[in-house]
Amino acid sequence: MRLILPLFLLFTLTTVSPLCADQSSATALTKEKAVEALRGIRGEVVNVRPADVPGLFQVDMKMQGKVVPIYLDAEGKYLFSGNIIRIKDRRNLTQEAFQKLNPVDIGEVPLDDALILGKPDAAQKVIVFTDPHCPFCSKYHKVLHEVVKSHPEIAFYIKLVPFKPSSKQITQTILCNKSMEQLEKAFAGESLPEPTCESDTIGNNLMLANKLGINGTPSSILPNGIISPGYKSAAELVKAVEENRAVVK
Repeated sequence: MRLILPLFLLFTLTTVSPLCADQSSATALTKEKAVEALRGIRGEVVNVRPADVPGLFQVDMKMQGKVVPIYLDAEGKYLFSGNIIRIKDRRNLTQEAFQKLNPVDIGEVPLDDALILGKPDAAQKVIVFTDPHCPFCSKYHKVLHEVVKSHPEIAFYIKLVPFKPSSKQITQTILCNKSMEQLEKAFAGESLPEPTCESDTIGNNLMLANKLGINGTPSSILPNGIISPGYKSAAELVKAVEENRAVVK
């Protein structure tokens, strides 16, 4: 798992264990106390809330154009940097918080090259980044078919990002023909003909993935712009969509 926080570029600190924090004289960290504690660190304190870890508080700080979650104890004496992982289900709580604080603007994601699975006029649209030579992508693709059949209000816009070098030629072939059938043949391990066109789509998609912080497939952008990395079962995916429905304007 990569670190998503740029804090080490902003200042130097010594990370301490949560057990070292003195919480005897306070039960809650206020925004004012957080601002005072972080004085001198470049950034603006936007919000303070209790963290999932007992005794810690999540401080949302706006810095370098992003809102970044960092953690303080109740007194504002200790700053904890890096990712908090919940061992029970291996969820990266810091990464999830960062994604919720910095949703993707769906309107800025080009979809002209996307393969559509489901009804184009479906109310809830999910953008899926996939690689034709990714085993979990192949497995996830079957899940997308399940969801479309059981939930016609959900559609998937599939963008091809060949992170694997072996995927680039077949990705170009699929893009030339904009063919869902060829993508599914690639997932099945079948060979495809050589590409019949040239375009910058592959490079553009790889740059877009890098810009969005997507470094693995499958990865999905849920209807409200939250990035959801990794494979999910049909039930998990439907739940994620229901919890992150498109915001009606």
